Amino acid sequence: MGEDHVYKKIELVGSSTDSVDLAIKNAIARASKSVRQLDWFEVDQIRGHIQDGKVAQFQVVLKAGFRLD
Repeated sequence: MGEDHVYKKIELVGSSTDSVDLAIKNAIARASKSVRQLDWFEVDQIRGHIQDGKVAQFQVVLKAGFRLD
């Protein structure tokens, strides 16, 4: 039988000048340097910054869960 787990959920905001996908990857990559056992994420908001009529930056608010020891 599988193990039961308990998770803590944190909120992250990733950004990228290239894409939403890269904003998510940037947030997860940075969080994984200081948070152990990151297991999942969910996107909460997608927004961005507009400059001179063009998208200058993508911002993604996401929640990430990590397993408690």
